[in-house]
Amino acid sequence: MRSMVINMEEAKLQTLVQIKAFLDGTSEVVFRIPKEERNQFIGRILKRFGYAPHGRVDKGILLRYIERMTGLSRQQVTRLVRQYRKDGKLSKQPCTPKQGFTYRYTAADVLLLAEIDVLHDTLSGPTTKKLVERALLVFGDARFERLAGISVSHLYNLRGSTPYQNKRRHWSKTRPTGIPIGKRRAPQPNGVPGYIRIDSVHQGDLDGVKGVYHINAVDCVTQMQFVATCEKISEAYLLPVIRQLLDGFPFVILGFHSDNGSEYINYQVAKLLEKLRIEFTKSRPRHSNDNALAESKNAAVVRKHLGYAHIPQYCASLVNAFCADYLNPYVNFHRPCFFPETITDAKRKERKKYSYKDMMTPYEKLKSIPEASQYLKDGVALEQLNARAAEMSDNDAALALNNARKTV
Repeated sequence: MRSMVINMEEAKLQTLVQIKAFLDGTSEVVFRIPKEERNQFIGRILKRFGYAPHGRVDKGILLRYIERMTGLSRQQVTRLVRQYRKDGKLSKQPCTPKQGFTYRYTAADVLLLAEIDVLHDTLSGPTTKKLVERALLVFGDARFERLAGISVSHLYNLRGSTPYQNKRRHWSKTRPTGIPIGKRRAPQPNGVPGYIRIDSVHQGDLDGVKGVYHINAVDCVTQMQFVATCEKISEAYLLPVIRQLLDGFPFVILGFHSDNGSEYINYQVAKLLEKLRIEFTKSRPRHSNDNALAESKNAAVVRKHLGYAHIPQYCASLVNAFCADYLNPYVNFHRPCFFPETITDAKRKERKKYSYKDMMTPYEKLKSIPEASQYLKDGVALEQLNARAAEMSDNDAALALNNARKTV
């Protein structure tokens, strides 16, 4: 709604009765004298009607009229009337600066303190106070005359001031801390067995008590898989299990890939792998597929056969024996897996195709590699592995696995 401007000749109001009638008849109307004309208006009203000779009721009518026309509060109007009666006029009061505490330490002192902190890399308050005292008393630097008497608590106040922060503030990006353990890239087996991926699976907590840990190692090419169990993932428990897993594979281990967990990325594991001349690689940021093979086997094998329920740590040796005697032979010699075929289209985009004809057990995949025997460890022959695979049928191996799992 647009506002309406009305020009009013207020000089026609000559008596207090007229003013009272005006106030009563315009209770719903809002009047506003421009700010720059308020003092002149109030002066004219008080000069025309006076103020002191009137009684309390008439004074109230005048004050109400001034309030209505100027929009000021009763306290503001009363103050202006008091000023008019005292000085005979209304003038704008000059702004006087607020009186406060004087500053003992100047901006130059603050910058000097910042300079000292830059030089000495921001020492403690008492140490910095001693430095400024020595600068004046021992080395005669007059610039520190005021700062030499500063208290430790006020020194910290100056450090929190805006001039100090403007002098010292600087922004720098977070610097990542590099750990010189392992190469940050995916394994590159190029069709050769011996490049394993490894991951940990925790077997749940119960009332705040940790369960056992399963260590799952999978070969990239053949998908041969070995699972071992330990009580904890500290050095004393984990290193023997890693050595057990490395010894379990029938072929020579050439590569060892893990995620960035500290159970693997440490100098003890790196020393073990270096001693065995095994390449150590670790997953890259934003490359979730680097260790996907081991993680998929966590669900398809470890969780499937060992479940999610809590297993107490004192049972680690029993579970480890179960994995070595039943689970690992079943998975490697009797459980078929899909093996992908990589197809490159016209746009050079690679995609994987999983065909039923390419499904086989990990050991069968190992035998299908040209000249597979050259990758085997010393003392291991394909004839021995063939005999191991033919000891029992797939169904008998699964039955033995299930029966052993019930007794563990």
